[in-house]
Amino acid sequence: MTRNLRRRAAIAGLALLAAVLTPLRPAAAAPALQEVMFVGNNWDGTADIVRSSGTYARIGRIDVVPDKRQRLLEIYLNPVKLAFYLGVQQGPGEGHDQLIDDMYTTPDGSALVVSRPSFADVASIDLRTGALRWRFPVSGFRADHMAVSPDGTQVAVSASTSNTVHVLDITTGRPLGSFSAGDKPHENIYTRDGRYLWNMSIGEVNTALDDPWLDWTKGDRHITIADAHTFQVVRTIDMRQRLDAAGRPDLSDAVRPAVFTPDERMLYFQVSFFNGIVEYDVAADRITRIQELPANPATGPDRTAWVNDSRHHGLSMSPDGSKMCVAGTIDDYATVVDRTTLRPGPLVAAAKPYWATVSGDGRDCIISESGADRITAISFATGEKVLSVPVGDHPQRIRIGHIAA
Repeated sequence: MTRNLRRRAAIAGLALLAAVLTPLRPAAAAPALQEVMFVGNNWDGTADIVRSSGTYARIGRIDVVPDKRQRLLEIYLNPVKLAFYLGVQQGPGEGHDQLIDDMYTTPDGSALVVSRPSFADVASIDLRTGALRWRFPVSGFRADHMAVSPDGTQVAVSASTSNTVHVLDITTGRPLGSFSAGDKPHENIYTRDGRYLWNMSIGEVNTALDDPWLDWTKGDRHITIADAHTFQVVRTIDMRQRLDAAGRPDLSDAVRPAVFTPDERMLYFQVSFFNGIVEYDVAADRITRIQELPANPATGPDRTAWVNDSRHHGLSMSPDGSKMCVAGTIDDYATVVDRTTLRPGPLVAAAKPYWATVSGDGRDCIISESGADRITAISFATGEKVLSVPVGDHPQRIRIGHIAA
């Protein structure tokens, strides 16, 4: 080997040795996130950010309608949009704008994605600046309940006046697909593996045709199960047939809030006008138990006075599946129900509780008291009230989310 070749080989060897000994630069760490709860204040157009367990202290508030003037201008310049806007306001809004129904954070905790019924859209709000990131107008004239996929990447929203469920990329707002559902699609639930999306339609809840014998006027109400990747409907379930077979033809088949057991073998749900819970065996495809819960003596018998046909509206389950928490909306209480016996615990007085969820640590049920502008924690273990925290005007949905620490 010549001197020149030996010199080149030595230089190459030293370069290789230096590369091996040089420490690797660590990849940029993802921003740290903290778990919180978001409370949607429907009539305020705000979302309160509260701690997800412990004190449930409010740590922030975000305006979810930064574009309100622009949206209202568009509505008032369009007679058809204006008619539906006023219909939402005077119907389900009880004389108020419905500015936030549901909400979820993006996986990186940088934005809050909300459905806005009065504006018939889904919007992404930057949690740092409060600015609008993107907006997706739903088909029809009202946006309703949402659900987020287990991996946090897609969000489903019910477009209630077009009988459609849209599925969007939660970060960009890009539409991924949609499917048709029953009349007035409402609740959405992803299965834990993210494979299927269940949608419950509730039919026409804003008419005064509320006598049991007029239930047929409420429309086509059923559960629609769609493939969460292809958005093809794989099955529909008509609870009318199952309720009749269970000996309860008197109950409405409008499935309201619902919750699976951890193993997804059983589905529990509420139906319009009923102060109780229905238990459905998913594999056997039949209703196995129906439990009526206490009625508040102060609740009047006039069903037309019950908001949106929803006597009880709000249902959650403890992480171990042993207890359920029920929001007795029109009966002004909440209670923890033992899942084995379906017997209720103490009735915790609450002012028009409109939703029930689970705290971050799994110990408590959190209800929204829309009639008192507060959220209240109830212990799953004791069934007793833990504490209440004031929030904005007419709180409804409560969701666990994440923000930058």
